Amino acid sequence: MAMTLHVDIVSAEKQIFSGTAEMLVATAEEGELGILPRHSQMLARLKPGQVRVKLQFGEEQVFYVSGGLLEVQPHTVTVLADTAERAADLDEAKAIEAKRRAEEILAARSDEISLARAQAELAEAVAQLQAIEKLRKLRKA
Repeated sequence: MAMTLHVDIVSAEKQIFSGTAEMLVATAEEGELGILPRHSQMLARLKPGQVRVKLQFGEEQVFYVSGGLLEVQPHTVTVLADTAERAADLDEAKAIEAKRRAEEILAARSDEISLARAQAELAEAVAQLQAIEKLRKLRKA
């Protein structure tokens, strides 16, 4: 039997996932992190993007987080996200529209605050679309 760890993914609104996993992969500000059982303790800030949870028997679940914190203890990983959703629950049409709007604002070169907001919205939309694409690939496999 493979070693496992307990994973909790929590947003400001609700708990998205709680269960046993073999591995968790998330995108931190420093880069992509792979967390296995008995990983050393750490705290990392997450960028908008995917959190992949490899469950026992090879199944994988994909989540989208808009940023937050990743806390690692030897047998427990907690993702505290501003917003978190299962990739299967993401609306691809809304993400494409948000990406288009953000690109228009960036092209218009408006004030700094609008540009910063547009860059953040673009990063979130792209991360959502990547999570949707990853889920599609998993379903085909």
